Amino acid sequence: MNLTYMVSSKIKSTNCSNEDILMIEKKENNHIMLEIKALKEVSLIEANYLTDFKFNKKDLLFFNGYQTWTDSFENNYLKLEHNLYRGKHLIVKKWALDKYGDASFYNYKLDKIHGYDLFYSKGENQAFIYNLNYKNAYLIVEFKRFLKKLELISDISNVSLKEGDSFNVFDFKMFNNYLVGYDSFKKDFSINNCEKIFGYTSWYNYYQNINEDIIKRDLKALDSRFNLFQIDDGYESFVGDWLDIDKNKFPNGLKNIVDEIHNKGLKAGIWLAPFVAEEKSKLFNEHKDWFKRYSNGKFVKCGCNWSGFYALDISKEEVKNYIKECLDYFKNLGFDFFKLDFLYAVGLSLYNNKTRSQVQEEAYQFLKDCLSDKIILGCGATLFNSYKKFDYLRIGPDVSLKFDDVLYMRKMHRERNSTKVTLQNTIYRSFINNIMFNNDPDVFLLRDENLELSKENREALITINSLFGNVLMTSDNIATYDNEKKELVNRALDLFYKSKNKSFKTNKRYIVVSYDLNDVHYNFKYDKKRGKLIW
Repeated sequence: MNLTYMVSSKIKSTNCSNEDILMIEKKENNHIMLEIKALKEVSLIEANYLTDFKFNKKDLLFFNGYQTWTDSFENNYLKLEHNLYRGKHLIVKKWALDKYGDASFYNYKLDKIHGYDLFYSKGENQAFIYNLNYKNAYLIVEFKRFLKKLELISDISNVSLKEGDSFNVFDFKMFNNYLVGYDSFKKDFSINNCEKIFGYTSWYNYYQNINEDIIKRDLKALDSRFNLFQIDDGYESFVGDWLDIDKNKFPNGLKNIVDEIHNKGLKAGIWLAPFVAEEKSKLFNEHKDWFKRYSNGKFVKCGCNWSGFYALDISKEEVKNYIKECLDYFKNLGFDFFKLDFLYAVGLSLYNNKTRSQVQEEAYQFLKDCLSDKIILGCGATLFNSYKKFDYLRIGPDVSLKFDDVLYMRKMHRERNSTKVTLQNTIYRSFINNIMFNNDPDVFLLRDENLELSKENREALITINSLFGNVLMTSDNIATYDNEKKELVNRALDLFYKSKNKSFKTNKRYIVVSYDLNDVHYNFKYDKKRGKLIW
């Protein structure tokens, strides 16, 4: 292990204790830990652990993406990472495209591929590595393509220690056998079983163009098999102004709709993005002192959605009080289910003497404390910090109304809206389901209008979501479904509730999926390029 730090304005690097720090290293079988104790005042920069793993071109490596929307695939080490900076910097800057993932603080290069907190290799050379130090620091798993070396990096920058202070730099488990490592992972991370969600969300049909009539019409169409009806973005005047319900769209407010949802025997869900507000919001314009700034005084912009949006400063008590007030408001209206979105925003800028992982950890715990008796679905969040904070977690980007984005976005943007990417994430992150949280693969869409997905894409979407997630949602008005679509839903619900022994295997452009249903074994190939099932 090697530690880089600063003391008395000098940068130093060491692999053992010295006059500045005491390094306490422990190795117990596959469990590796490093604690440091400061003997002087020091500032931490980075810690590195070089493994002795070797991989060949046939081994399948999985690098877990930074947040829920980040593409996360099994592939060999020759696969190039998508990199925003392959595109024009002016476009990236104008639309703040680098704020959705780690591009603004991780140094992307052609000679490496990386992931966060979780890694495995399948094939002749096997590995399974996971982070137990996620409350303190991200474990960045980095494969240097030209050197063919796998290095573990503890993201400890921004932490300063006074004399006598201690800090856990590394705490991870590492195995040279996939199944042994996966079994250990399942034992170290466990959750209480949650009810599977079969529900409706308004977003992927109307987006912000919802109103009371649309919501009540689509609610009326749902049958007794559904257990959730979620109102998504568009009910508020502007993102961030959560207490200002748009009276033109919802003249009677939301309480009567919550009552109708409950009268139908469903849980009532609401969408919020608690850590951000858009530029046009009253919150941003009247409380600019509530928003996080970089050291140069500029506001922390989080992306190009809406009118552009910015990160709240959660170190301020008045900000926390406002977020809690908003969550309490919806709790008091009777909402049971909270979809909390764009959560990555809280970690875009550094806070005093805290790592990004510590900031996300504390922020997510704050949300959990505010909503302790409610159901939470996290979205746009870092995965390990979501453990035991959220009941359900999105594990891919938003489904798009066509199979994939335009060409230049495919080559650069790792968090883009993409049905193609989210289907692969649904499969490749399925091994986390029921272990760290309940996976939400996003919606299925079967309607014919306002949709560019082919019939084959739609079948693949509902089938794969049913097999590999614990949330099955749609944004369709199901009253418009013909018999063929109704039968697809019936088959999907059988898979959702009854399928067992599910597995997958990557075979170049195909993923071979196997499962059992009603004591019969099935398998099909999923064509990743075309988004089509081959039975």
